[in-house]
Amino acid sequence: MSKVKAIPDGMHSLTPYLVCRGASQAIDFYARAFGAIELFRLPAPDGSVLHAAVLIGDSQLFLTEERASCGALGPQALEGSPVTLHLQVQDADASVARAVGAGAKVTMPLADMFWGDRYGQLEDPFGHHWSVATHQRDLSPEQIQAGAAAAMG
Repeated sequence: MSKVKAIPDGMHSLTPYLVCRGASQAIDFYARAFGAIELFRLPAPDGSVLHAAVLIGDSQLFLTEERASCGALGPQALEGSPVTLHLQVQDADASVARAVGAGAKVTMPLADMFWGDRYGQLEDPFGHHWSVATHQRDLSPEQIQAGAAAAMG
């Protein structure tokens, strides 16, 4: 008998799992906005998404349909989310434009930041928060700290 890998190929140590009101529509949105590729979808008996996995860049994202009866509530039911998903990309400007074109809302416009990234934030139509960044400059911790001090006034 062969040994099963504790972390299967294609998985990382940490995988976000989103609850979405309208998980099927969320999968479609993530494909349009972030180039997500659907890997797997397990339908519930009612046809909604019981579990799905998509690939964005080199990372998987899991999704499920909002189910209040199971305590699975998304940001819309909770009236917000304290969580931001960070997406590191080759071209933040193009990625944000694509996401906005697909229906995301800019909550923090793109800017060149003191830590060396071009960075901005979005909210998707399902209430999830995303940050999008392209690394532009390698800086030392001291340079970042000095930049933070200057930015914070």
